[in-house]
Amino acid sequence: MKKFMFVNRKAPYGTIYALESLEVVLITATFDQDVSLVFLDDGVYQLMKGQDTAGIGIKNHSKTYRALEGYDVEKLYVERASLEARGLSEDDLIVDVELLSSDEMAGLMAEQDVIYSF
Repeated sequence: MKKFMFVNRKAPYGTIYALESLEVVLITATFDQDVSLVFLDDGVYQLMKGQDTAGIGIKNHSKTYRALEGYDVEKLYVERASLEARGLSEDDLIVDVELLSSDEMAGLMAEQDVIYSF
């Protein structure tokens, strides 16, 4: 089994990156791989509670993050500095995550076999 890490750096809407990442994560998890997700920079917005996409006419996919546990994807990490820089806290997120410092995040990345960045 390989360790796959998916790094999410983009806002949830306006590009296809967030949705594409989520789809690839689900596909990878179905093949019983060790999957973890990381949220950095504007990627932390992907996990925000209360997303409303009605005004932009795009399907809200944020609730899918709560389904990840059913695919045995339980390793979700958020860079603490990215969250704080955007005025957010762990209470603002729709799923439980582990907050890591930048150094801790670098250490975790060094342990991975494959890293995809979106």
